[in-house]
Amino acid sequence: MTELEELAGKLRRFAEVRDWERFHTPKNLAMALAGEVGELLAELQWLTPEEAASVMDDPEAAERLRSEVADVMIYLTRLADVLGIDLVEAACAKLDQSDRRYDAETYRGSARKAPPLA
Repeated sequence: MTELEELAGKLRRFAEVRDWERFHTPKNLAMALAGEVGELLAELQWLTPEEAASVMDDPEAAERLRSEVADVMIYLTRLADVLGIDLVEAACAKLDQSDRRYDAETYRGSARKAPPLA
């Protein structure tokens, strides 16, 4: 069992013992995930690029960031578990698709969008 599978199991049990499965619908979990991403963004919103790059040097800010990233991870993992999505498999498939879509020679150093794959 991978660490991610172990985390999904812990989250599943956490919800089960509290009788929260009925609330953990894909819609509700996606909305909760979006809210947590918003909270993560709020921690970085008004920082300069330099401040954002060194935010983990401030112990208080680092703890807030860790907490928000953990919330995002928890809701994403729970959503994937409810939907039966293997997060690692899905991420690897998406990376493979992006590798085909954004060949390194053409897109090196560029932020432009690639056309959809044919």
